[in-house]
Amino acid sequence: MRALLQRVTRASVTCRDDETDDWRETGAIGPGFCILLGVGPEDTPETAERLWRKVRNLRVFDDDEGHMNRSLIDVGGAALVVSQFTLYADARKGNRPSFTGAAKPDVAIPLYERFCALARQDVPVGTGIFGAEMRVSLTNDGPVTIWLDTDELTRSKQ
Repeated sequence: MRALLQRVTRASVTCRDDETDDWRETGAIGPGFCILLGVGPEDTPETAERLWRKVRNLRVFDDDEGHMNRSLIDVGGAALVVSQFTLYADARKGNRPSFTGAAKPDVAIPLYERFCALARQDVPVGTGIFGAEMRVSLTNDGPVTIWLDTDELTRSKQ
């Protein structure tokens, strides 16, 4: 799994209804993380759990002295989780990225939902709609943007 975290003061996502062509807000949060989440074909429920533990415990929120020393849990933050298969883009050849490195929906949807369910156990969570056309609005705080890849998290333990 791959996650692009942005520390935000607020974030929201609107999704387009294919039948009516109308846009509606499906998720909104105040301070916390906007999480763009991609799922790879080899990911498992354990991958989702490992990634959520890392996200929830990252100390990138300011303490009373202005140092990044507090976690999402410590500050009572929220999470807006948006599915993002394009995090698996491969642009090494040519100018049109390939997305074959992303998991197919039958694998990705349950793992995206698992990640969201784990997050809901700890913080308020807003979401987009998997596979929908979406527009994300946010105010990046800092700015603080962190890239997490579970393959790299696994290698760092070895």
